[in-house]
Formats: sequence, structure tokens, C-alpha cells
Amino acid sequence: MRKLYSKWMYAWEHRLTTRDTNRIVRPLEFGLEWTRDWPIHSRPPLPPEGAVLTQQDQEEYLLALNRAIVADSPSFYSYDTPTDFRLERRIPELFPTNTRQTKQEQRLRERALAGKIPQVEFLRFTSPVQTPYPENNVANARWFPALDKAGHLRGRAAVIVLPQWNADAFSHNSLCSILNRFGISALRMSKPYHDVRRPAELERSDYAVSSNLSRTIDACRQAVTDIRCCLDWLEQQGFEKFGILGTSLGSCYAFIASAHDRRLRVNAFNHASTYFADVVWTGQSTRHIRAALQETLTLERLRELWMAISPMAYMDKFAAPGKKALVVYGRYDLTFLPEFSQQVVEEFGKRAMDFTHRVLPCGHYTTGETPYKFIDGWHLCKFIRGAFQQL
Repeated sequence: MRKLYSKWMYAWEHRLTTRDTNRIVRPLEFGLEWTRDWPIHSRPPLPPEGAVLTQQDQEEYLLALNRAIVADSPSFYSYDTPTDFRLERRIPELFPTNTRQTKQEQRLRERALAGKIPQVEFLRFTSPVQTPYPENNVANARWFPALDKAGHLRGRAAVIVLPQWNADAFSHNSLCSILNRFGISALRMSKPYHDVRRPAELERSDYAVSSNLSRTIDACRQAVTDIRCCLDWLEQQGFEKFGILGTSLGSCYAFIASAHDRRLRVNAFNHASTYFADVVWTGQSTRHIRAALQETLTLERLRELWMAISPMAYMDKFAAPGKKALVVYGRYDLTFLPEFSQQVVEEFGKRAMDFTHRVLPCGHYTTGETPYKFIDGWHLCKFIRGAFQQL
């Protein structure tokens, strides 16, 4: 029975990871133009603008940048608190990433036109990291305050929620509503290049993770600073206890943000990995990116070129006293291979951290399917509620 279940699960996972037909293979780019404004102390000299660099020159320069970032990551992930925090009310939109959601999007539009979808609140502010894409430069987070019947906040605990790569704008909203039931407020943050922040030229959130190496690093830097800005806003609203819940790519961003911000004491990682490159290289969801990379790079080299956005580089920073963590992963995951999450668990154990982990009998995409999404949600919300109660 175990073998039959395993075969069935892998087949289901494979179907889900291959059903999208809008993945684009783009050429390898080092994208050094994205690095010019990075706040790095002791950075190697910038190549002159317009200089013709060989591929080896670009590779060596980006390697040197990664070493400099890891050596002084607090500077790289530093930011100035925005001065334009505001809550906007608007009707929520789906921002689909595939053609399967066309009917769902149409139904939502019809309901909105009929006045059946109420406006909700979104936190908006100018992202400290600016890009060539105006849509992406304004951070966005849907606000789910935990209110009592009189409309007052039920507590001073809040969680920042980051869904998976290529998530539509409704993904993880249900988790936020469940957290509200426990008296925990939530900010469901749109990651860089996702939903309302996605440039019009894209069907998917491709610029967040791509074969442009420096742009991928820049997207992570932007996500981390945006998370910390959300914490600033929550503090301004009087919140005192803070947590973060990240899924897939969101778990990477969440980990690095928490490693650099001691305010994040409750940490739930839904699928995790030690190295950014390992997931891209081995995952079914990123095979189109590997297709561009493997003609020139090896996994070992890519790991070095993306070390600045790899949780492994900041494991000791994350292991600060007072943090509580949960790692959830799928036994049949073809996107974040189970051994990657197991490595995270091992690293936490080496540092005697206050953590726990749960293994789901499913894969990566199937975590979002019935009944596994309910099991996953139960573990995540139960942990967050209990962790806040212990603080």
C-alpha cells in the first residue's frame, strides 16, 4: 500500500507541476546593472558603465559581491522606514497566473460589478528598494485585523504572511482569516513582482526568480526590506508580538527577514531549503530556469552566485535566543525536495533552537489540495497560536 500511495502521489504531483504552459525559458544573464545601488561595504570596484565584460568577468564580480554581502548582510538588507504608509480600500482582484483561472476571474468581476464583493483594506507604501517597474515599486499587503464584535483589536499579536512563488492575490487569505479567529491579526504581503505588483508584460511572477541572477537577488532584498517595513507599520499601530509565515519562496524571504530582524520571534516555514540554488536546480517548477543555467553553470557555482539569498548563509544569525520555529514539508515534494527541508531541521538541531517540524503525506503542489491543505493549515495555525501564547 505504501508503494502504491507513493506512486499515486508522485503522479499527482507531476501532473500539477506540468500543467502550466506559460513558463518561458529566458537566457542566462548576470544582470550586473541591478547591483549598482546595492548597499555593500567593502564591495569590489564597479565595472565602468558601458564596459564590455566577458562572462568570466561578470561571474567573478558577482561571486565577489556575494561574499561581500554575506560578510556584512545587515548593510545589504538595511532600509529607511517609509514615510507614506497608508491604508487603501478597494475591491480585491485575483491577478491569475494561468489560463485555468480565467473563469474564476470572470466570476469575480461579475460579482464585483453587481456589488457583491465588499472593499477591503490594503497597506501601501513606497518600497525602499526601487526597480525599473513602477507597479513593483509600491508595496502591497492585504490587512486582516483580528477584531471583536465591537470592532476593537483583540490583541497585540500580528503575523506577516507570504504565499508561494506565482501565487495569485487570493492565495493564503483563508489562513489569515483562521489566524483572526485566534485573535491574531495578519498582513498578507504581495511579494515583489506578484499580483498587483506584477509588471503588465508578464503573465507570471517570473522576475522574482529567473535566469537573471542579480535581479533574483535584488527581488529577495526588496522582499526582505518590505517585510521589515510592514513590521514598522504594525509597531506604529501598537502591536507588540510579531511572527511570520512563509510558503515555498515565501519561506526563504521569511527566513532571511527573521535572521536580520529580532522582532520576528514566531516563525513558520511551509517548505524550506538551505540553499536557493538547490531548489532552482532540482525542482520541477523551475526546470525552465535550469534549462538556461545549466549550459554555462554547475550547481556548485550557482550556489555560490546565489549565496547572498540562501538561508544557509544566515543560519547562525537566525539562531538568536527567543525565536520559535516550525518547519513543515511534504514527503513527496518534487519542487522543494524533502532532503532540503530535512537539512534545515538538522541545522536547527545543531544550534539547539526552539523548533519543531511536521511531515505531510503529500508533495509541494498537493499541499494546496484537499485534504492536505487543511492538515497543513492546522499545523501552521496551531503552532503560531501556541507560540504567541508562550511569549
